[in-house]
Amino acid sequence: MAKVKLTVNGRAVSGDCEERTLLVHFIREKLGLTGTHVGCDTSQCGACVVHMDGKSVKSCTILAVQASGAAVTTIEGLAGNGELHPVQAAFKEHHGLQCGFCTPGMVMTAVDMISRHGGQLDEKTVRHELEGNICRCTGYHNIVKAVLSANEQMHGSAKQAAE
Repeated sequence: MAKVKLTVNGRAVSGDCEERTLLVHFIREKLGLTGTHVGCDTSQCGACVVHMDGKSVKSCTILAVQASGAAVTTIEGLAGNGELHPVQAAFKEHHGLQCGFCTPGMVMTAVDMISRHGGQLDEKTVRHELEGNICRCTGYHNIVKAVLSANEQMHGSAKQAAE
């Protein structure tokens, strides 16, 4: 057994697990945070995306012991003070979800994408960046609309000031 110590959603946590335990299983089973989903077991679907040290990662590709010492944010850690994160709010407003299974991973990917591109997003870039997240229910149209809307909300004033 290995001892894993992380900061998850701003809170120091620790737990024992087998060395082969994936981060996604540690998050779900040891910490009880079930918003991070296990979808495919092959790292192709993106349902397990979390942020590790500020970058989106597929938590089914990382061992919990490899993440020890890292700061991890899950979908449960995005909202603050009882208000949805702008990306979550945009998904709700633009109907960017159907069954909801892929939504946490999509949202976490979108937050990272918007952060990395500093407001410079277009439909082609969003579609390209979402290729690692599979949604079996939609044609991605409303998901892309939601990401672009959140991008505008989060960076619109900075974009307008630059023009």
